[in-house]
Amino acid sequence: QVQLVESGGGTVQTGGSLRLSCSVSGSGLRVDNMGWYRQAPGKRRELVATISFYAATNYADAVKGRFTISRDNAKNTIYLHMNDLKPEDTAVYYCNLPGYWGRGTQVTVSS
Repeated sequence: QVQLVESGGGTVQTGGSLRLSCSVSGSGLRVDNMGWYRQAPGKRRELVATISFYAATNYADAVKGRFTISRDNAKNTIYLHMNDLKPEDTAVYYCNLPGYWGRGTQVTVSS
């Protein structure tokens, strides 16, 4: 059974930083492209960033230059380093492996 478990969310002030982690477990699993998505209240879930097995990355325009996605293939874990956080970054952040979602972790940025 595949499981994605996120951690690292919390509440920070504007300009602060957080690091999210997502670990993947499941037998016989090749962890290929993975990504982070977010969903703010009343809004659709949106892409934040993706990373391939060989660490090619892609970012939403809203987070370019502030967020960095990375991965540790040996640990089947991806990370999202978030700097210069803004109130509009407030959302539940979800880890994604094609076909699977984590339960999400709340990020709240206070002004």
